[in-house]
Amino acid sequence: MSVLVVVEHDRGRMADSSLEAFEFAGGIASQLGVRVEALLIGADAAGLADQCAAHGAVTVHHVATESLTDYGPDAHGGAVAAAAGLLSPSAIVATGSDRGNEVLAYAAAELDLPFVANCLEVKTADDWEMTRTQWGGSLNEEARLASSMPILSVAPHAVEAARPVAGATATVQVLDVTLPESSAATLIRDRIVMTEGVTLATAPVVVGGGRGVGSAEGFAVLEALAAKLGGVVGCSRAVTNNGWRPHSDQVGQTGTRIAPQLYIACGISGAIQHWVGAKAAKKILAVNTDPAANMVVKADYAIIGDLFDVLPAITDAT
Repeated sequence: MSVLVVVEHDRGRMADSSLEAFEFAGGIASQLGVRVEALLIGADAAGLADQCAAHGAVTVHHVATESLTDYGPDAHGGAVAAAAGLLSPSAIVATGSDRGNEVLAYAAAELDLPFVANCLEVKTADDWEMTRTQWGGSLNEEARLASSMPILSVAPHAVEAARPVAGATATVQVLDVTLPESSAATLIRDRIVMTEGVTLATAPVVVGGGRGVGSAEGFAVLEALAAKLGGVVGCSRAVTNNGWRPHSDQVGQTGTRIAPQLYIACGISGAIQHWVGAKAAKKILAVNTDPAANMVVKADYAIIGDLFDVLPAITDAT
C-alpha cells in the first residue's frame, strides 16, 4: 500500500508545489505505515523520476499514452483513475493548484469517490480528520472523511518542501492504461508566452502598493525598489479597481497568492482578501502612515512613515 502523489509538471518541468505535495504525502504515509509513490503522466514526464525519488518516492509509476501529448484535465484525470484502479493506493495526493484540483476532481468523479481540496493538515483514523481552507483561505474548516481511497489536495504553501535527498533512487514502472478517445477532447494545442522571467507567484521579493500610493505614477518608487531587490511589484484590489495597475499584478483572494521571502506592503490597509493572498510570505514589512492599519498590526516589521520618503531611502541604501 502507498500514498500516491500525482506530480504536476509542465512539459517535463516539475511544479514547485508538487514538492510540497510530496512532503504532505510523507506525513500521511508515516501515520499509515506505508510508503510514498509517484505518478507521472505524459511522455515528457519521464525525466522527473530522480526528482521524485529525491523527495521520498520509492516507486515511480509512469503513464504515457498517445493521447497524452500535453495537459488535458479529462485525460489526466482519467489516467489518475486508471492508475488508482491498478495500484489501489491508500490515498491519492496532489498539489492544490488550479490544475491539481482540476485533475483530482475528474479522477474522483470517475472513481465515484469523494475529493477534499486544499487540506492544511490530515490525521488518519477510521474516519480521516482534516483541516482545510475554505472561502478563498479566509477561514479553516474541520472535516471528517469516510472513504475507501481518500483523494486529497494540499493547500498552496501549507507545508514547506523538504530538501532533496542526494543519491536517492526509485523503481520506475510503466503503467499500461487505455483511455477512451473522448478523454482527449480537451488538450493544450498551442501556447502564447505572456510573461517571462520572475513572476508575481514565484518572485523572492514582492513590493506591493495599495490605495496609499495615490496614483499609477506613484508606483515608480515601488518599481525602483523591486528592481534593486530582484523582485516584482504587486498591488491591492483597490489599485486595480482604480485602473492604476493591471489585474495580473493583484495580490489577494481574487488575485495571485504569493509566498516570497519578503513582502513589502506599502500603503496597504490589509483587508482580509489581501491578507489571504499575502500571508504565506516568509516575512512581511509594512510601510504605512497608520500604525493601526491591519497590515501593520499583522506584519513582522513595520515602518510608520510616508512611503515616498521611506522607499527611496531603502533603494539608495541597498
